Amino acid sequence: MILKILENIIKEELNKLNYEVDAKVIKSNRPDLCDYQFDGVFKLASIYKKSPIEIGEEIVACINERGDFSHYFSEVSFVKPGFINIKISDTLINELLVKMNENDKFNIEQKNDEVFFLDYGGPNIAKPLHVGHLRSAIVGEAVKRTIEFKGYKTISDVHLGDYGLQIGQVIYAIKRDNINIEDITLEYLENVYPKISALCKQDEEVKKICADITKDLQDGNLEYHKYFEKIKEVSGNDIKRLYKYLNVKFDLWYGESDAYNYIEEAKNIIDSKKLFKMSEGALVVEVKEDTDKKEMPPLIFEKSNGAYLYGTTDIATILQREQDYKPDHILYFTDLRQQMHFEQVFRTVKKAGITDANLEFLGFGTVNGKDGKPYKTRSGDAPKLDDLFNEVKELFISKKEENKSMSLEDRDKIVNAIIKFADLQNNREKDYIFDIEKFSEVVGKTGPYILYTYLRINKIIENKEITTLNDIVYNDYDRNLRIKLLELELAVNNAFNTRMPSYIAEYIYDLCVLVNSFYQNNHVNNEEDKDKQNSFVYVLNLTNKIIKEMLNILVIDIPSVM
Repeated sequence: MILKILENIIKEELNKLNYEVDAKVIKSNRPDLCDYQFDGVFKLASIYKKSPIEIGEEIVACINERGDFSHYFSEVSFVKPGFINIKISDTLINELLVKMNENDKFNIEQKNDEVFFLDYGGPNIAKPLHVGHLRSAIVGEAVKRTIEFKGYKTISDVHLGDYGLQIGQVIYAIKRDNINIEDITLEYLENVYPKISALCKQDEEVKKICADITKDLQDGNLEYHKYFEKIKEVSGNDIKRLYKYLNVKFDLWYGESDAYNYIEEAKNIIDSKKLFKMSEGALVVEVKEDTDKKEMPPLIFEKSNGAYLYGTTDIATILQREQDYKPDHILYFTDLRQQMHFEQVFRTVKKAGITDANLEFLGFGTVNGKDGKPYKTRSGDAPKLDDLFNEVKELFISKKEENKSMSLEDRDKIVNAIIKFADLQNNREKDYIFDIEKFSEVVGKTGPYILYTYLRINKIIENKEITTLNDIVYNDYDRNLRIKLLELELAVNNAFNTRMPSYIAEYIYDLCVLVNSFYQNNHVNNEEDKDKQNSFVYVLNLTNKIIKEMLNILVIDIPSVM
């Protein structure tokens, strides 16, 4: 909003001077000198063979001659060797804040012309969810909410891993142990799967039997399908429970098994484009391109024994999504280590013309412990999500005596905030260290600090009437906060364009730092000047509305007390 206004003004002045260049305005990294900068002077000097000083002074003189200068600016100046510094007027600041406060979505431009299909979650049934499943769920949900905030339609799918080798392994165990279908429990699944998985690594014969069971299930074996349905029900209910705790929601609860009806059609489409080749008995698609700098193996569509792999079901799933929903974008959130796999899949479906949708692989790094290695329990295992939730909860309770008497609902909201803000403040492509002690503190860049700030502001403005905002900005603490509020759209757009919720997390934290400085240096409740107090309350109320909405995008709910 603010950047677009300034860029339009710069563009007008450049047109008057017969200059053509991208009128990009950027936020200043020296707020003590100016609010924004135009740094296109050097480019203009290169294009028009003039000195940067001549062009810069020419542009500034033109802006200063505008009849509406005082409405938009308090100062515009040229700084050698080639920067135009811009300080906006208090009038413009407050005019835009009022628009933000009075319009839906804080007056951020809305879109509704594209459909985004998001594939995140991706847990395997029959396995307990562990800390490694956090990032897909949390990052995926936050990106989905960012897209929705921009006005687009979204469709989300958990895409369960429900037809892979782990199902064959569990069915093998059930038959070996002579377990009745009605006696299959979550405890049994969680206990038996790792044992059979380990056994398959030691015993080739057992591994082959499990693979055969998996293939027979996929081919329609009715007995195995009954086991499969029970396993999916028991494990799926627990997966839903954990996602509900995280407030992560899906429109669809499809799995690999739902894509099997589309495999034959996908195979025929690929075959019609003459893309298949035989390689050691397997049916493959060559996806290597001349521009590749790294090895790019062919995609294996069908193994020599007729079995299908993840690539096959992922292609079939894209065909299913294309036929049922015709999305403009399909986004995948998964571990960065799967990047090559998805590149193979994307290239195959594009070569075959299966979809015109924009396909995006949005990989993320690992959650690590203080030692920099993937986060583990003391026994050396990746902690189950239940165990992680309890570990964070126990630590939070131990922080203060009054935390023990807090309601379960509030406690769970704070646990969620600790875990989610710890994750989402990071660039999703990077690994990060999950330090429970650090992220549970109410100071620093943490979820509790954000929640505490919101509740503190709420306390200051409660029972106060929200009236009007006058044109006066009273001091630097006040001005810094108001300028930050204007930068909301930039943070949201950056998060949307890059699919990086960290831009919003960073914005919330910076906003909280500034609002803490604001209320520590402006005593709102004791302010005798009513116009001044009304303006302060207006700004604080808008600040809290933004914090609450942005926390919602980050899948964080606010407790009633801290």
